[in-house]
Amino acid sequence: MKTRFFTTLISTLALTGVYATSAQAVGFKFKTNYSTDANLWKGDIFLNSVEFKSKTYNNFSLVNKVDIIDNDLWTKGNTGAASSDKGDQASGIKAEAPTASDLVASLGNLNLSNIVDTEDNGSFTLDLFFAKPADNFLFFERGKNSKLDVQAVFTDGSLGSVVNLDSKKWDYAGYKLDTTEITGAQQVGSFGLSLSDLGVTNAKSFKSLRLISEADFKGPDFKVVGTNVSVPEPTTVLGLGLVGAALAMSRRKKAH
Repeated sequence: MKTRFFTTLISTLALTGVYATSAQAVGFKFKTNYSTDANLWKGDIFLNSVEFKSKTYNNFSLVNKVDIIDNDLWTKGNTGAASSDKGDQASGIKAEAPTASDLVASLGNLNLSNIVDTEDNGSFTLDLFFAKPADNFLFFERGKNSKLDVQAVFTDGSLGSVVNLDSKKWDYAGYKLDTTEITGAQQVGSFGLSLSDLGVTNAKSFKSLRLISEADFKGPDFKVVGTNVSVPEPTTVLGLGLVGAALAMSRRKKAH
């Protein structure tokens, strides 16, 4: 009798949403299309487009502002946390004790060889702002072996739910990276998050993206780019324009 009562109770709680047997999956995988220069993994690697949910996107939103909420102080050697890094032979900047402008220079372009490198025991909190509205964020992590906490910051200053990107989530992005901070090329991982994954139900209430690394996260070395799937790609817009022009011409002919 007790067993039947317990089973009924669990079923009732599950139906009312009070009890759930498994967490809802968040995030998505995507394919990275890129081009490299003659230096391969040491040189410039440019993001051309990404593919997910059966569509291709190349209209990206880039970081244009970074607020450094906290970043371990760099003194020398392997101290500090987030720094600006680049491929050994790539264009871009390197800065061990970066300013906000340095971090923007590393993140605010489509050169995947320009990244933010984090020391293994370093911790930081950074707020990233994007030049254009974005409802999906594409993360790249050199090494596929580190964690990164991601959180939405709302216009009223409140915070969304925290999503932890760990080594189990990183999917191979199809390229490697050899930067000034390491010896030898390492595989780069990728993973995508939507605004809804971060608890955002109204895009107009979204202000910025908060990234957090703790001392035990093994130093995420990352790049992040935004895209807006609700906005048609330029080729789609062009196609719609041609269709509209054709309809207009047809109507003119009928009028005559």
